[in-house]
Amino acid sequence: MKLVQKIGAKGLIKLTNAAVRNQSVRKYLLKQMENKMFADLVRGNPDNRPVKVQEDKYYMGRALIRSIDRGIKYEHLSKEATRGLLEVFLGNVFFGGFYKRRDFLEKYGYRPPLFMTISPGKLCNLRCIGCYAASGADMSNKLPYNVLDRIIREASELWGMNFFVISGGEPLMYKDEGKTILDIFEKYNKSFFLMYTNGTLIKEDVAKRMAELGNVTPSISVEGLEKETDERRGKGVFKAILRAMANLRKSGVPFGISVTATTKNIDAIMSDEFVKTLFDEQGALYGWIFQYMPIGREYTLNLMPTPEQRMRLFNWEWHMVRNRDIFLADFWNSATSSDGCIAGARSGGYFYIDWDGDVMPCVFVPYSTDNIIKIYEAGGTLNDALNSPFFKAIRAWQDDYGYNKPPEEHGNWIKPCFIRDHHDIFLETVKKYNARPIDEDSTNALHDRKYHQGLIKYDEEMEKLSKDLWEKHYLKKKKLEVKV
Repeated sequence: MKLVQKIGAKGLIKLTNAAVRNQSVRKYLLKQMENKMFADLVRGNPDNRPVKVQEDKYYMGRALIRSIDRGIKYEHLSKEATRGLLEVFLGNVFFGGFYKRRDFLEKYGYRPPLFMTISPGKLCNLRCIGCYAASGADMSNKLPYNVLDRIIREASELWGMNFFVISGGEPLMYKDEGKTILDIFEKYNKSFFLMYTNGTLIKEDVAKRMAELGNVTPSISVEGLEKETDERRGKGVFKAILRAMANLRKSGVPFGISVTATTKNIDAIMSDEFVKTLFDEQGALYGWIFQYMPIGREYTLNLMPTPEQRMRLFNWEWHMVRNRDIFLADFWNSATSSDGCIAGARSGGYFYIDWDGDVMPCVFVPYSTDNIIKIYEAGGTLNDALNSPFFKAIRAWQDDYGYNKPPEEHGNWIKPCFIRDHHDIFLETVKKYNARPIDEDSTNALHDRKYHQGLIKYDEEMEKLSKDLWEKHYLKKKKLEVKV
């Protein structure tokens, strides 16, 4: 602990990078980082959150550090990728941009978002059931390269943002002005990129270039193992994914998985075989779990995990984080570690820009009041999108629900979601600010009375199931139980 206090967190990251191949030194230094994180988050509790909320943040951060350590230990990371994770991801993303965020706070009264998700192109080589990105027949939509470039440059300059999530369509199919998404990663080598991909296009040459760049981690979409993945994504896709993972391991690229949890595959996701195959054998360093949301192509409430399944998943995910040290994030079940809903460009949160330039509060909220291309044409900047009345209303709800309240007045962060867990408020807000549906499916959903009634009923059932856990464990327990 004294070493950490003496050289500072950023100096520790650089020292760790220099000593990274020495297991004893690395183990000691990473332990010091964990101790400092515990002191800052749990004992310090700078934002006056419930103690158990702060413990969840610590557990999540510890799992992330230990997941990176596993990749280094088992030699799954190239020298460039190790530098990217330590200096760019841990250094620039979490410790960088401090002064720019402080200037933004002084001007606007709140901290800027920590990251954004961008879908630069709609084009994809797969047609997965229920994909939020696959509405409509035309798949050629894409952001002009100069707009994509400006978004990333502006976010860094205005907000000190150094973390970008790239989604799709399939990002590896994006090309404009002769430039691909990998060219963006190369240009912004001080930023870190997490790219959601179906994995089928990660051939040896693509994996090798990712390794050389060192500032990108692909998160490969699976639905479980071979049976579940091929049922939703197409025959032979899972085998192609395993080949992609082999290419990434060979080149030394850190990768993870992303899973859409549905009523059909939720048991497969929580199986020992799933964990053993993808984390222990294939070497995935992290996992993102997206509970199916009834938007996009052929939306249906029937695939959405039931409240009972969601609570089972909640307990399983936190067991994996706390006891297996596997970094597993879930927008809904991990919300205790993110201070609730992170949509709407909330402080420390995110927002979404799609292939048409439409700015949305969340990937799963396909309604927009602003378009970044039109904002740029009118002489504006990203700040104009962040300060739209629609986004401000969402942040006001987040503040009132718990983000800007003392612990005893916090709303239930086990059900944090603006669109799903508080659907009546979402619907009222969309209508009040005339948020425009971005496609035919979201238009249909907006006028689907049965859809709205089903989600509101779901909210009521979820509240009944989660209320006791939230109040008795998160609000009433004050004693620290973390072992450091």
